[in-house]
Amino acid sequence: MNALTFNELLALQTKAQAQMEPGRAGGPAVRIVVGYATCGIAAGAKPVLQALKRELESLGRGDVLVEETGCIGMCQYEPIVELYAPGQPKTTYVRMNAEKAARMVHSHVANGVVVADYTIGAATGEAPAGAVLPLTDTGFYKKQRRIALRNCGVIDPESIDQYIAMEGYQALGKALTELQPGDVIQILKDSGLRGRGGGGFPTGLKWSFTAANAADQKYVVCNADEGDPGAFMDRSVLEGDPHAVVEAMALCGYATGATEGYVYVRAEYPIAVKHLERAIAQAKEYGLLGKNIFGTGFDFDLHIRLGAGAFVCGEETALMTSIEGKRGEPRPRPPYPAVKGLFAKPTTENNVETFANVPQIILHGAEYFNAMGTEKSKGTKVFALGGKISNTGLVEIPMGTTLREIIEEIGGGIPNGKRFKAAQTGGPSGGCIPETLIDTPIDYDNLTAIGSMMGSGGLIVMDEDNCMVDIARFFLDFTVDESCGKCSPCRIGTKRMMELLDKITEGKAAMADLDKLEELAYHIKENSLCGLGQTAPNPVLATMKHFRHEYEAHVLEKKCPAGVCKALLRYFILPEKCKGCTACARVCPVGAISGSVKQVHVIDRDKCIKCGACESTCKFAAIVKK
Repeated sequence: MNALTFNELLALQTKAQAQMEPGRAGGPAVRIVVGYATCGIAAGAKPVLQALKRELESLGRGDVLVEETGCIGMCQYEPIVELYAPGQPKTTYVRMNAEKAARMVHSHVANGVVVADYTIGAATGEAPAGAVLPLTDTGFYKKQRRIALRNCGVIDPESIDQYIAMEGYQALGKALTELQPGDVIQILKDSGLRGRGGGGFPTGLKWSFTAANAADQKYVVCNADEGDPGAFMDRSVLEGDPHAVVEAMALCGYATGATEGYVYVRAEYPIAVKHLERAIAQAKEYGLLGKNIFGTGFDFDLHIRLGAGAFVCGEETALMTSIEGKRGEPRPRPPYPAVKGLFAKPTTENNVETFANVPQIILHGAEYFNAMGTEKSKGTKVFALGGKISNTGLVEIPMGTTLREIIEEIGGGIPNGKRFKAAQTGGPSGGCIPETLIDTPIDYDNLTAIGSMMGSGGLIVMDEDNCMVDIARFFLDFTVDESCGKCSPCRIGTKRMMELLDKITEGKAAMADLDKLEELAYHIKENSLCGLGQTAPNPVLATMKHFRHEYEAHVLEKKCPAGVCKALLRYFILPEKCKGCTACARVCPVGAISGSVKQVHVIDRDKCIKCGACESTCKFAAIVKK
């Protein structure tokens, strides 16, 4: 098709809205969306989608629109199906399968009777049996405010028309037809948007640095190389709303004087890559990428580069080196990318979530965004909520929301009656927040003040059964593997730290080793070349600060208080509970358990390999580990 003018875009928005909205002229009678992001597909969304289409076809209901959408948010309730009908609140069906989907069609679509047993209220116990409680009314969503995730779970991510229906590309049109490049940058400065990739650097200020440097070519780079364990925020945005990133990168190009952009995305994100490729192709077809966008003379093109599979490539200079086809290693700074970045040209780099906020800020103004959040941390933050928490999933909260609100109200608390122990923010680069600091408002400065960091947005919740020494070891093991090896503090120092943690968890360390571990951690932080090495010791330092008693128990008592570190475990059979059923002896792979039928059994700890088979088999809770 011919390139759209701005007025044609606005007209298309009205038409596209009608095509999505049930009951409007030209729209469907009913609209059904199926959560078809990675989490939904893994949970079984494909047979659900197939069943919906099959049953609707059998009923001759061609007036019902069935579509795939992105991550709806409550990942533990996948597969999720949401139904929109004229004049009715959205109905959310959870934990669906093909049989449930068929019943939903014949009951709700055909006869207007909601299958209450499958709705979110019935699934969570938040509403009486038979009542319908829309997902937005549950505790999970009450305190959320969606900006970066505004279209995720709402639109078909492979439809540019649906993105346009939700004000898509209007910010780009407004910027090109009404604003000067400097105006765009000033709006971002006034909004208070800070980089969501971990560092929290002011976005408008970063863009202004690139804009100030004259060059024959400038670039925009999107960092979608999300590598933190437990993080899936950027993946979900690209899977659910790829056009938001495309539009934002074009806006950045206009503001900074760049005409070309690259999205550096993990190769392990095939759905995100597919949706991004389609979004770029559609934007080019509509004239929203390429030459003379909106007839204003502005040119901007976009390319995709698949990540090299290395965590270090999340560091901006290593990422750019990788795009250039070289080994992904960081470069010394200065010069900074705004001066000498990709292909030695001025470059602006932001991550997916940062870009996803930009169109809404430009379209609705700085005040729209900075009205949320805290004094120095404006807007919202997306978190991948996981670990020992009832409601796992994708959440977007205003900055300043406390950790307690996230865990107890949004996350639904710790399951199985366990006690909250700590939360890890920032992944391998971050630190832990202990129970004593659970009322800390979450923003950049507060997290830094307590020895943690925002990071890209992974939030891993831990309970009383987690060993904090083991947690520190887990994250350090990751950074040891992911070090590029370019500088010796990171390449050698993290390995020495790992050896000390191994000694501690094996009960072979002395108190002097704790002092050595801490000294080494600070040396690596101060002398490593890039952010990976500079932050690698953070999990160790944070756990030593807040849970030093656990380290000391490992060293002095040769005991793991949480019963996690295998080398320090001992299994015991409680005589008062043992029934002599012989089940434990029968499953022991090394014959370490002896005893006669109906007699108390005993464990030979010299033979015991601490596999835990006996404990998990015993029906009488007679076997404990200490």
